[in-house]
Amino acid sequence: MITLLTIVHLLVCVFLIFVVLVQSSKGAELGAAFGGSNQTLFGSRGAATLLNKLTTAAAIAFMLTSLALAVFHGGSVMSGAKPVKESPAGSLPKDTTGPVQEKTSSGEQTPVQPLPR
Repeated sequence: MITLLTIVHLLVCVFLIFVVLVQSSKGAELGAAFGGSNQTLFGSRGAATLLNKLTTAAAIAFMLTSLALAVFHGGSVMSGAKPVKESPAGSLPKDTTGPVQEKTSSGEQTPVQPLPR
């Protein structure tokens, strides 16, 4: 079932790419980015062409096959991920509220002066 659905999905994908590339461009105006010329950007567009209808149908089929593949595949992409190991409780310093301290070469800890604001 998943193999058949994957084949249909790939065919729909190739068909959608083909239909989009075959359509004529409308120019480089602002309206072209939204699917029309600058005269019809905020007005009616008229009747939809056959290529527009095919593009819409292919896009809907692509979304439905994508959703069906996600549902039938089951599981999660994170199911194979390894959990992050937590650090042991004793690895953190006991007093984290005081000033940051530096260790000198002799092993002594000296407080670091904060920068003036």
